[in-house]
Amino acid sequence: MLKPSPGFRVSPRPLALARWLYVVAALIVVMVAVGGITRLTESGLSITQWKPISGTIPPLNEAQWMAEFRHYQRIPEYQEINRGMTLDGFKQIFFWEYVHRLLGRVIGLVFALPLLWFAIKRQIPRGYGPRLLALLALGGLQGAIGWWMVASGLSVRTDVSHVRLAVHLSAALVILGGVVWTALDLRDLARDPLARPAGLKPLAAVAMLLLGIQIFIGAFTAGLNAGYAFSTWPLMGDSFFPAGTPMLEPAWRNLVDNPIVVQFVHRWFAFAAAAAVIWLAFAARRRGAVNAWGAVILLTGLQIVLGIATLLTGVDLTIAVAHQVNAAILLIAVVAAGHTLGRRRA
Repeated sequence: MLKPSPGFRVSPRPLALARWLYVVAALIVVMVAVGGITRLTESGLSITQWKPISGTIPPLNEAQWMAEFRHYQRIPEYQEINRGMTLDGFKQIFFWEYVHRLLGRVIGLVFALPLLWFAIKRQIPRGYGPRLLALLALGGLQGAIGWWMVASGLSVRTDVSHVRLAVHLSAALVILGGVVWTALDLRDLARDPLARPAGLKPLAAVAMLLLGIQIFIGAFTAGLNAGYAFSTWPLMGDSFFPAGTPMLEPAWRNLVDNPIVVQFVHRWFAFAAAAAVIWLAFAARRRGAVNAWGAVILLTGLQIVLGIATLLTGVDLTIAVAHQVNAAILLIAVVAAGHTLGRRRA
């Protein structure tokens, strides 16, 4: 009988792929943190051109810095808000946007190059190749969404569209969830060759959806600077909802464009999302996932505390960034809990 030569034999390495994806997930969390800093320091419009390759190299001399600064001076944010900014001031906001974009490129390489290596070595388990390629494609799309977001603030507005900001953040977290879920599937396959990819149960889907909506509203809150509207808790000023709040027409626009309404919804929808993820956590505990249960409970409580602290401190940078990063880590815990419910064998 003919046997395949060792060079053509398929040797899947699911555990190695899972560990690689955990590294990618950690980098995405760092990216979320840097993105939060970029937004809160109003740095996102400091680079006004999209140069995927040449943009990797920052300005290296005074002439190049002045050229970048002149590009920035042409947009409304400089002309209406930052007129008179010094070159040193520009360098400070340029730093965070540059790091944010550079990290996006690093994540792309950390995903694409090992994926190519595993594919060449025929070490990707059957059925996982298309999923990994889909995640890679989503990463490329995320870069385009990021530029789409920045472009919204280069001509008419003095900031980026909060709707596009929310789409950008949500896309990052969808990718993060997909990477973690795939890593967990591969980890299970490494432990049990008969393990099949986990299915998404209704309870897990609802919990992830409500958490995703809350994070989406949080991006609206950041993009509209709605966190500055009221710095009291639990009341907004002296009332549950401030009387005399100017309302927009049609009424649905208040959920999107009215900073006071957006802050109000973000405050209280949080508890609906928290109830859903805690319910999921207890379901996961009944399946023996004690670590996932504990992580979801702890991170949910911490997220609520950080949200309240962000308001009470008038959106302190450190606390606000911690609030955003904790949301990403909570998502990972929720994905792990949901994965536990969906585990199955052949």
